[in-house]
Amino acid sequence: MKKTAPASQSVTLGLVQTQATAKPADNLENHMELIDRAARGGAQIVCTQELFTSLYFCQAEDYENFKLAEPVPDGATTKALCALAKKRKIVIVASLFEKRAAGIYHNTAAIIDADGSVLGIYRKMHIPDDPLFYEKFYFTPGDLGFRSWKTKYADIGVLICWDQWYPEAARLTALQGAQILFYPTAIGWHPGEKQQVNLAQHQAWETIQRSHAVANGVYVASVNRIGLEKPYGGDGIQFWGQSFVADPLGAIVAKAPSSEENILIAQADLGRVDETRVHWPFLRDRRIDAYSPITQRYGCH
Repeated sequence: MKKTAPASQSVTLGLVQTQATAKPADNLENHMELIDRAARGGAQIVCTQELFTSLYFCQAEDYENFKLAEPVPDGATTKALCALAKKRKIVIVASLFEKRAAGIYHNTAAIIDADGSVLGIYRKMHIPDDPLFYEKFYFTPGDLGFRSWKTKYADIGVLICWDQWYPEAARLTALQGAQILFYPTAIGWHPGEKQQVNLAQHQAWETIQRSHAVANGVYVASVNRIGLEKPYGGDGIQFWGQSFVADPLGAIVAKAPSSEENILIAQADLGRVDETRVHWPFLRDRRIDAYSPITQRYGCH
């Protein structure tokens, strides 16, 4: 049986929210400093925003952007983060553009343990194709499934951005033993849309993730970028920041601002995962004998 972390264990999380530039080397340097600062501030598990080494390039279908990809975990960025994780004895979740092979690219997170070793990778499963979010042009859907990793400090699962709208992804990851779900994210407003539309979109984004915390009795940590990015002109995307951590009852325990670089530090009491699941036994009462239609695209028969 898979062991979980001790019931009394409290873990300090660090979410790095920042504005990207067009220079990958500068973005990496900035994140190395911010992650190091988070560790010095007590963070034990640090997570980056989605595709942190670049601007959000999926706003257009441009073959030049494939040059931004690198091997994971054998690329230079992962190796640099491994060295930092080992130095500071922290766990790092890093969201990267992976070149797996010629013509096969993924939106991937590397899970690096506190000894600097790579425990594994997660490849984004749900790939969107919306205005200014043309990810199907770049990313092959993930083929590693939903997983949990036993890090030095907690059992964690990682899902990426568009994955955060799918309760199936959160549930399957929690069923693998995850106590904390991390969501590296790049989401924002279309500046030309009305204020009430923007507000409703943000509220829906936050609510669905808080619901994953409640339904699965886990902590949810979502980290988003900030700033207006328009690498191809036009209105671009105004990323709304507001990275947050929610507890197993869905309450927000820490939240970053909407437009400022921030290292969000939050405590996660892993004992509350067990306590919540005992008192709200959703996993116990699941009707697994009745769920086979979930594998159908639509309809039950």
